[in-house]
Amino acid sequence: MRVVVGGGTGFVGRALTQLLRSRGHQVTHVSRQGGKDRISWEELSRTGLPLCDAVVNLAGENVLNPFRRWGDAFCREVISSRVETTKTLAKAIADAEQPPRAWVLVTGVGYYCPSPTAEYTEDSPGGNFDFFSRLVSSWEAAALIPGSPTRGVVVRSGVVLGRGGGAISQMLWPFRLGLGGPLGSGLQPFPWIHIRDLTGIVCHALESECLQGVLNGVAPSSSATSNGTFAREFAAALGRPALLPVPAWAVRAVFGAERAVMLLEGQRVLPKRTLESGYCFIFPDLAGALKEIVA
Repeated sequence: MRVVVGGGTGFVGRALTQLLRSRGHQVTHVSRQGGKDRISWEELSRTGLPLCDAVVNLAGENVLNPFRRWGDAFCREVISSRVETTKTLAKAIADAEQPPRAWVLVTGVGYYCPSPTAEYTEDSPGGNFDFFSRLVSSWEAAALIPGSPTRGVVVRSGVVLGRGGGAISQMLWPFRLGLGGPLGSGLQPFPWIHIRDLTGIVCHALESECLQGVLNGVAPSSSATSNGTFAREFAAALGRPALLPVPAWAVRAVFGAERAVMLLEGQRVLPKRTLESGYCFIFPDLAGALKEIVA
């Protein structure tokens, strides 16, 4: 297939590009600047979608960038980088003379209400109780193309774990130095997925001609993983202790109260439809995923 990928140069985008090309697909990135095997967002808006079989959008500003203060300007960037890029791609698909067969959007499990006990499947309600749930609702709504022959798939991703980027890259050195530990109480759910499984689910969605709708991008065992469990397992994988919890007030001081919710609260999410669709997880359990990452 010829696949156009928005946000293809980021952490997940690089891994997805590698996987798609290893399976014989051609990949064109949409990014800030054009070049070899890529077009710019401005070019896409002006000239339309290049001839392709599928489109994926992974674009989005890093919400948990600790160097960016949480305020109106950053909120607008976070929204625009997701919703506007999705609208741009959806419009290009709608306007294409030969529309692609598949359109895959990767969003987040922030759609579901944080809860220490509730379990969520793809059919569970959500999307209207805080900044992040409303963001995901707007993001997914931007992808809808009424009457289009292109089948749409939304993958709601958990925390993406992998080498060389994402959450692990921010936590690695404190944990290596024996300074890691749970955030806040450590009891909050920690919905996670290995990057090879997230890219695997996207690839599965592209290649499965009948698949459409929402898929939860979380590992099967992640609903039983708490933040404290993750901290202990990650420290153990590195051969270090995890004795220094980070108090909730410190997390709020660094990230701001609204953003700290993503770290201090969580959702128990089940990949029910993902498993029913025939996807077989490479890293279903946390110990195996972390062992591969720190090896």
